[in-house]
Amino acid sequence: MFDRQTVDFGTVAKGADAKQRIKIRNVYQEAIQITSANTSCVCFRASVVDNANTIPSGQTVELEVSCNTLNYQRKRDATLIVSLYEPSKRIATEVRIPLQAYIRTDVVFSPGAINFGNLDLGSGGTQVVKIAYAGRGDWKINEVKSSHGHLSATVKELGRRDSGQGSFLVDYELTAVLKPDAPAGVLRDQLSLITDDANSPQVPLLVHGQVEADITLTPNVLAFGALTPGQSKTMILVVRAKQPITIEKIEREKTDESFRVKLPEDTKIVHTLPITLVTPTEPGDFDELFTITIAGRSEPVTFRAQGKVVPTATPSAN
Repeated sequence: MFDRQTVDFGTVAKGADAKQRIKIRNVYQEAIQITSANTSCVCFRASVVDNANTIPSGQTVELEVSCNTLNYQRKRDATLIVSLYEPSKRIATEVRIPLQAYIRTDVVFSPGAINFGNLDLGSGGTQVVKIAYAGRGDWKINEVKSSHGHLSATVKELGRRDSGQGSFLVDYELTAVLKPDAPAGVLRDQLSLITDDANSPQVPLLVHGQVEADITLTPNVLAFGALTPGQSKTMILVVRAKQPITIEKIEREKTDESFRVKLPEDTKIVHTLPITLVTPTEPGDFDELFTITIAGRSEPVTFRAQGKVVPTATPSAN
């Protein structure tokens, strides 16, 4: 169920916003609950993203693990302890994942991450982070690498001086630019500062933010979970726009009537759409794409409906 068996933050700067995520996929027919996510040391913390403590069959949730780089330093080791529960059979289990990080004391970020916040689609953004180093007088940042095609960064040396305590203080300024053509969605990435340190040349810097389209769907995937043939279930899709909109039609790839939705007739900023599924008789997974056409908007918006049809349980004869 867990996509990672260990979490290694590597070498991080003091004050850095150090976070990593673990995906948990429910591979069983019954829904699974996450009853707790704790760590054996307060230098690490864990939480369920979006408070999604119940995992429907076939769906995935994420745990976010953070390292406290402000109050702790050097090598840190701990264990992530995740407690799971399946209520129908009353089965409880515990998963343990090792955590480790090395917090260096000679490099400090301020602020601890590049946070673009919420950006309108097509606007782009710029953020600045100060980098302070204490140590060698000839220490340098040679370059900044980014694996994100819409994100770039440059560094500028601000100065270096003798601290009077046997070390030098070196200051840099990093400027990160998110290009206007960045796609809509959540931005979670990191930059790598390449220094001339022989033992630990790379220092990661977390980047996060969200590029918001003029229309957003919540959720963008309707997770119906495990259903039996003929069972009916309704889920709510919220369509939110920056300006009042009219929904002209909602289409799907298949032509059967297993999904039902009533189109709203009014024009407003937020539309709440009940979408009802009457499951087909054929067991198996389903994953369907829906297209919403908005009046006056050239590009449609899409969402998916996912779940699993499981056979009806047959009572045994005693």
